[in-house]
Amino acid sequence: CVLHLPLQEMIRAIRSARTQCEERGVIQRECAAIRAQFRQADNGGRSHNLAKLLYVHMLGYPAHFGQMECVRMIASPRYSEKRVGYLGAMMLLDEKQDASLLITNSIKNDLSHSNQYVQSLALCTLACMGSAEMCRDLAPEIDRLLRASNSYIKKKAALCAVHIVRKVHDLGELFAPAARSLLAEKNHGVLHGAVVLITELCERNPETLERFRKTVPDLVQIMKGLVISGYSPEHDVAGISDPFLQVRILRLLRILGRNNEAASDAMNDLLAQVATNTDSTKTVGNAVLYETVLTVLDIKSESGLRVLAVNILGRFLLNNDRNIRYIAMTSLQRIVGTDHNAVQRHRGTIVDCLKDQDASVKRRALELSLALVSATNIRSMMKELLLFLSSCPLELRAQAASGIFNAAERYAPSQRWHIDTILHVLTTAGGDVRDETVPNLIQLITNTSELHCYTVHKLYRALLSDISQQSLVQVACWCIGEYGDLLLRGECQETEPVQVTEDDVLDALETVLQSHMSAPATRGFALTATMKLSTRITDNVDRIRSIVSIYGSCIDVELQQRAVEYNALFKKYDHMRAAVLERMPVIEKNSPGHTNGESTREAVKEVQPAKVKQAETLLPQQPASQVCDLLDLLGGSEEPLQPNPAVGSTLPVLPVSTSSTAGGDLLDLLGGLEPTPLTPAPTVTVYEKGGVTLTLSSEKQSDSGLTVTLTACNSTDSDISSFTLQAAVPKSVQLHMKAPSGDSLPARGAAKVTQMVALSNPNKVNLKMRIRISYTSQGSAFQDTVQVDSFPEH
Repeated sequence: CVLHLPLQEMIRAIRSARTQCEERGVIQRECAAIRAQFRQADNGGRSHNLAKLLYVHMLGYPAHFGQMECVRMIASPRYSEKRVGYLGAMMLLDEKQDASLLITNSIKNDLSHSNQYVQSLALCTLACMGSAEMCRDLAPEIDRLLRASNSYIKKKAALCAVHIVRKVHDLGELFAPAARSLLAEKNHGVLHGAVVLITELCERNPETLERFRKTVPDLVQIMKGLVISGYSPEHDVAGISDPFLQVRILRLLRILGRNNEAASDAMNDLLAQVATNTDSTKTVGNAVLYETVLTVLDIKSESGLRVLAVNILGRFLLNNDRNIRYIAMTSLQRIVGTDHNAVQRHRGTIVDCLKDQDASVKRRALELSLALVSATNIRSMMKELLLFLSSCPLELRAQAASGIFNAAERYAPSQRWHIDTILHVLTTAGGDVRDETVPNLIQLITNTSELHCYTVHKLYRALLSDISQQSLVQVACWCIGEYGDLLLRGECQETEPVQVTEDDVLDALETVLQSHMSAPATRGFALTATMKLSTRITDNVDRIRSIVSIYGSCIDVELQQRAVEYNALFKKYDHMRAAVLERMPVIEKNSPGHTNGESTREAVKEVQPAKVKQAETLLPQQPASQVCDLLDLLGGSEEPLQPNPAVGSTLPVLPVSTSSTAGGDLLDLLGGLEPTPLTPAPTVTVYEKGGVTLTLSSEKQSDSGLTVTLTACNSTDSDISSFTLQAAVPKSVQLHMKAPSGDSLPARGAAKVTQMVALSNPNKVNLKMRIRISYTSQGSAFQDTVQVDSFPEH
């Protein structure tokens, strides 16, 4: 049995254990012996036992049973026991332990001890684990020690005051006068503690910050003394006099000079002197230079000084140490927006860092390179970025591609260059681009009508060479479907003539459809492109019909639905196929869901048919029972209720039947107020044919806003189903169609359908609207168009 081992012997026994179980056995036996000795009243080896317990604690084993022994040893008059007791308190106690409060009185007594080393133990312990309550109780003692004559104690007291300020913010005012007086000390340790304390006070209280701005000249003088002082063996580190104090002073100057012209002016000369005289060949000097740069960039410094700071960061980029290169690029990234031209001078060095082996440096170099792209260097920078994209790590490809797209969209010198750049990215990293890349590129191609022929030829060649890049294949399929006739013509000014046959194009699309690499969305693009070619080629329409019919039984539901609908176009609606598959109009970026197109008479905005949403807006002509079903959420009653329009409801005022007083209380929120009758807007009949009547009323919402209400009624003896309205307006007018109240018109005017249309006319053009009416009656489909040239004013 191994008992009562000295500390060194216990450490040797633990290290020599061959298994974890054997190590645990040694520790358990030792802990049992330590517990037994703690229980003895007179124990001469208490400090050795606690030291062994602290080693056990460092190994991760439970040692909480030694907390009370720490409290007893702190109260001991012997320094050797106090030292181990305080060490144990710092390791085993924290503010969550009740035992920590028991040492408050001992710490207070030791802070007044005649021995400076005992005072130091108490200060270190309070600074390490003092709770908010202990800090409040002992703060006056710390303030007293800050004014002591002993430099050793003042240094410790300053750092203890920092902990107290962090724990109890209100006590900062207590230490401010003493902290300022410490700046007159010559001892570097005291100065270091004073600067750290002042920094903490200034960061936490704006009023204190204003008061300490008066100390800038003092700090500048201390810093100058450090910079011009000769060799001092006590403070010299690699030729720099006390770099730790210099860094702390520079950080404090940064806080004091931020957003303050006078304080910044007072430190400009000093910062220039430090930036030019500090040795940059050693890591120590680079640390001081880096803090100087951060201070220059954060205060209101002179423009020449800022250029000097950026040049220092440029030198850092050439350093062999990757850490220094990394922090240089991090700093340049922060200031590239404000000092763009100064950073631009180091563009070559930054681009070279793209070839660095370190992944973190590469990422920072990429971010900085993208930030440096401008209209003047777009071509040269894009060459470097595209070269980087071809060999960059997989985790950076998405970021690089996205940055290249943004830069190309912002600074593209020409549309052709823009398209070529995006196609190059899609060819290189098509699988890593964002989802919106495909529609954005399609929009760009659509708007560049003079390059349609060039683009479709280039994409067709890309499709033949590689179908693994899904984004590229989707754009290629879309362009072949839209501009297949230009591809078949074979004549293109921008490229050498290539003879492409109809079978060649269909073979390429079938390859995409049959490839295992094609995603379902890509197959959808290819199938639609194949269908669109049926109106652009002459000889192979039967082949297209057979391709479409094959996919009518595809396992993918989306693809199957497309194929079935396209097959119906070939059979039942063949007369409409050419119109349905005509070339897409020019797409313009607008509010979501809006696309711009061309009309035969003028440019209009085409709007997709509004989706049917039953009972979105109820009409006054609807039966009361339908309104009752919507309103009577709490059950039926015999008492009629009127919903109050003041509650924000768009429902008309109707007598409806509900069944419970609770329902009445819920609806009649304003209780007893009579609804204000609304003045009906003037209506005009814009369409009347085949028993279907369409009336229009409008209401001006603002100087450029107008709300149009279309109301349809059926006076025939048969019901009408699948009733939809579509509208188009001039190109400069924004249009938003709300959901209709229904899609069916009962016979003999039993109910009506309304459609709300919101118009925005910022350019004040002459308002016109073309309305397409579609419906089914007695199994037959009807479609008609009417144009409205004027709107009734409210």
